[in-house]
Amino acid sequence: MILIEGCAIATVDAARTEFRDGHVVIEDDRIVAVGPGPAPEHPGARRIDGRGCLATPGLVNCHHHLYQWATRGLAQQATLFEWLTELYPVWARLDGDVESAAARAGLAALARSGCTTSTDHHYVFPEGAGDLLEIEVAAARQIGLRFHPCRGSMDLGRSLGGLPPDEVVEDRDVILAASEAAIDRFHDPASDAMVRIALAPCSPFSVTRELMADAAELARRRGVRLHTHLAETLDEEEFCLQRFGMRPVEYLEELGWLGDDVWLAHCVHLSHDEVRRFGETGTGVAHCPSSNARLGAGIAPIVGLVAAGAPVGLGVDGAASNEAGILQLELRQALLLARLAGGPAALTAREALALGTIEGARCLGREGELGSLEPGKLADVALWRLDGLDGAGIADPVAALVLGAPRPVDTLLVGGRPIVDGGELRTTDEESLARELARVSRGLVPA
Repeated sequence: MILIEGCAIATVDAARTEFRDGHVVIEDDRIVAVGPGPAPEHPGARRIDGRGCLATPGLVNCHHHLYQWATRGLAQQATLFEWLTELYPVWARLDGDVESAAARAGLAALARSGCTTSTDHHYVFPEGAGDLLEIEVAAARQIGLRFHPCRGSMDLGRSLGGLPPDEVVEDRDVILAASEAAIDRFHDPASDAMVRIALAPCSPFSVTRELMADAAELARRRGVRLHTHLAETLDEEEFCLQRFGMRPVEYLEELGWLGDDVWLAHCVHLSHDEVRRFGETGTGVAHCPSSNARLGAGIAPIVGLVAAGAPVGLGVDGAASNEAGILQLELRQALLLARLAGGPAALTAREALALGTIEGARCLGREGELGSLEPGKLADVALWRLDGLDGAGIADPVAALVLGAPRPVDTLLVGGRPIVDGGELRTTDEESLARELARVSRGLVPA
């Protein structure tokens, strides 16, 4: 049993309950009590002194490309299509060593930024590279995060009118067989699952219509979720208009890809009617504000999406278009970009925190188990220290977390297990991991 007490608490429950000085009681992997004042006496329990801290649900990362942690800092002034064109040949050299180091580094950065659950959209599988999905599942187990890897895919190469070079695409039958094998090997439907699989053909400009349809049929037959990139840039919109005669959202809807078992990355360029359709269908959105800004893609209409009832979570996106890879920063970025688009009342600090917690859990279909601090939910808890120089003088602890200086999480529990303790990541040696990552990155991207 673990008792956290003396801290401010933002539960992010349906009533948005908060306590200025409260406690969280954890037994095994579940929260059993949350309330004001000191925790009840439990002889033998571990007590965590939360004075000067804010307890929140662990953050949920809804979009990532972990392998990109080895290819940061490239194509710095490029649009999305220019960036992809430069990086596809680099990613064609991925192997198991690169994947392992990059995935562990990216997940470690997420853990230090308060993230307890992360997705990953892995869609590059060079011939002879080995089982890269298995490698990143092993990386998540080592770091200790809850993990929703997406078996991504590309089958529309340049010779058939797609954007990626032919050497990085796969045969459709191979993709479907590998996708079903990933579900068989890794997907856990249990409420306390540490690993769940989703299927994720990459994008309209790298995947055939046939694969999109087949992946949806397979996912729904096997009871897993669907994910892809959509409406990220105007270049993508023009591609869809020329190739399919319709906008990206129209194309996906025609293929049966709108629904409450789908969440889509970016969704920057949506019409008012498309925003409404997302709300009507319960289609989720992974908002990636830093990546969208890095690539100059635009600002997603998240305020309208939330108002329409669509789940909207946050994503760091791949580290090649968001070198920081820190999920806590995306709370602030989401708030700032929403206000740039809609004025200072567009998004509050508490609404930004909800995007990073309960709304992200909704995107992944796990709002019943994750995303808020409530009795019966899994004990995925972030404890943020706010009494140092960075937080002193900000009376509102949620504002200090969202608007104040970024800071590593002080304590991070995943299912009650300490992953970060006293500000230190306890599941890997960061210095040796940094050396390993630098070595494999130099082999992939020579100076």
